[in-house]
Amino acid sequence: MSGRRARTDREWSVLASVSDALLERVPHLTDLLIGQLRSHSPQYDLAVPGDEHWQQINEALRHGIETIAASRSAPRRDLEYAERLGRRRAEQGLPLDLLLYAYRHAGYLVWDELLEIVSEKEPDALPVLVHTVAQMWAAVDRQAATVADAYRSTEQEMQLRTDERVQALLDALLDGQSAPGLAARAAAGLDLPEYGRYAVVVLRVERRENREPFHRVAAAAGMRFFWRMRTDHEVGVVALGDDAGLAELADELGRRCAGTGGISPVVAGLADLGPARRLAETALRTCGAEVGIVRLDQRLPTALVVSQPDLAARLVADVFGPLLDLDPGDRAVLLETLDAWLKCEGAAGRAATRLYCHRNTVFNRLRRLEQLTARSLSRPRDLIEMTLALDAFRLSGA
Repeated sequence: MSGRRARTDREWSVLASVSDALLERVPHLTDLLIGQLRSHSPQYDLAVPGDEHWQQINEALRHGIETIAASRSAPRRDLEYAERLGRRRAEQGLPLDLLLYAYRHAGYLVWDELLEIVSEKEPDALPVLVHTVAQMWAAVDRQAATVADAYRSTEQEMQLRTDERVQALLDALLDGQSAPGLAARAAAGLDLPEYGRYAVVVLRVERRENREPFHRVAAAAGMRFFWRMRTDHEVGVVALGDDAGLAELADELGRRCAGTGGISPVVAGLADLGPARRLAETALRTCGAEVGIVRLDQRLPTALVVSQPDLAARLVADVFGPLLDLDPGDRAVLLETLDAWLKCEGAAGRAATRLYCHRNTVFNRLRRLEQLTARSLSRPRDLIEMTLALDAFRLSGA
């Protein structure tokens, strides 16, 4: 345990003699330290196998004692071993505070043994030994710092590997994989129940300059969020508590995200995340250019349209055929009027206010639309066809 102050010949002689005697007592010191550690905490035995524990403490003590009389230029085997031991203890799960306690307690034992040896063999050298105490404890502190740094580094590496494994499990569930035990392993890694109330969110996030960034929320009232980033969207798995539902989830996301998103229905467990993700993506597709957070359960007719693009195109052609031949501006006015009338629940006056025109203008446009499509907005089946065709046309981007 070399220090910065130059040692005298007398100090070198005393320390060399004492360290030789100490090395002979290392097995005894090892037994003594292990007994004291076990009395301090049973976790030493729980984390570290008995034979391995004895061998490692024996070696750590030996390296530390050899350093006492080593020259300043000698390799620091005590620090090399402290680094290896710090990594090993992190892997074994022994708490860091107990590891540091063991190192510092070993320092006390060695110092007491040093005093005993010098008092017995060369009492006149006690003042010489006292001059080295600061250097010895500085070395112990450095060993403790080295073991702590190695422990924390390994702990971070292990956490990173664990996080990557858990995220891979979550990705597999979102992709719809169904390997045996997959949901159970993900539940353990995420600290979630395998069976419970879950929803999946898919958000279209545009990462551009001058746009408000999307701030991921980790938790809200009755909800926990787990996010996965994709190329042009974010996928969130939401664990819903008993008091949280899709309405609360949509409100929370609406406050947090300035973009567009789709929310799946509630599913009954982690194994159902794959289908839930696909349903959330379907909900997102119903938005088109619309901005906002939508729930699939409130967009089911439109979801049927976007789920069958070939049939949707045929529906548009069949219902809006003659309308598609109109001048684009004229066609847009008629479809905008139909959209406003539907959003106003068939109230022509409210639709006129929204469109900044007279209510009679709304009636005239709707009658023209009926003539072009050969359908009547007063007949339920025709109204359904017109509504779905409007959704299909809007989402087609035409």
